[in-house]
Amino acid sequence: MARIVGVEIPNNKRIEIGLTAIYGIGRSLAHVICDKAGIDYSTKGKDLTDSQVTALRNAIESTTKVEGDLRTEIHMNIKRLKDIHSYRGMRHIRRLPVRGQRTKTNSRSARGGSGSRRPIAGKKKAPGKK
Repeated sequence: MARIVGVEIPNNKRIEIGLTAIYGIGRSLAHVICDKAGIDYSTKGKDLTDSQVTALRNAIESTTKVEGDLRTEIHMNIKRLKDIHSYRGMRHIRRLPVRGQRTKTNSRSARGGSGSRRPIAGKKKAPGKK
């Protein structure tokens, strides 16, 4: 298995799909990286040579932030919003949807799941056979 940026690229998948195992890389960015490294999209992970892995590493480092650096940046942005008590920051603090989604009927997991709600109010269970 090829190890890039601390993540093992799957052997049996095409490289354009395998690169999406890296946090911060999706399909379109994987295409850009493959083009920059000069690698065909249909190449399997097990067929990569050492020079191709090095080219992929260089292309990823020059293109975007991935894995730990990206996670750190995202957490710092959220922390900044919380610290300045912006609307979005307060939604993060309260663990509610941040991007304008409705909360009356949806976002059950964010608002506490359905543990206290019953499908039919006060329905009695059928008595068991004796």
